[in-house]
Amino acid sequence: MTTPEPHWQPISQLPRITDALDGMLESATENLTMLRQARPGSLDDATVARVISVYTTQRDDLWLYTTQLQRWQAETRTPAQRAEIARLTGQLARLGDTLTTVLDLAEQLKATTIETILGKSDLEVGLDFLLCGGRFADDE
Repeated sequence: MTTPEPHWQPISQLPRITDALDGMLESATENLTMLRQARPGSLDDATVARVISVYTTQRDDLWLYTTQLQRWQAETRTPAQRAEIARLTGQLARLGDTLTTVLDLAEQLKATTIETILGKSDLEVGLDFLLCGGRFADDE
């Protein structure tokens, strides 16, 4: 099955793309901060799965934004439009890096969800704690 060609946007949609990319980066950054503060047992399986699902979809769709910005950049633009396209290209790179970090951290947090901890025996929990120097695995 082939994927249909995306509907490329005219330059008049630059503000909409700006809002979308800036909003995605802000959201991903906020969620990265939240995930970094997560303690063992503070997240459940469903929350971690949702984070992975949402941010995997966003990461997999970044090529659309990259291609759209490249298409606009290849055309004659005003200096303000060129500057905004260049800024968004940088935002897109930061977004890609942030999404990768969020997804890596979410994968690590799977091992410390409340369901995972509750599924362990008291002995396993105690050993995890002792073997990690008085901390739970993945606890900073």
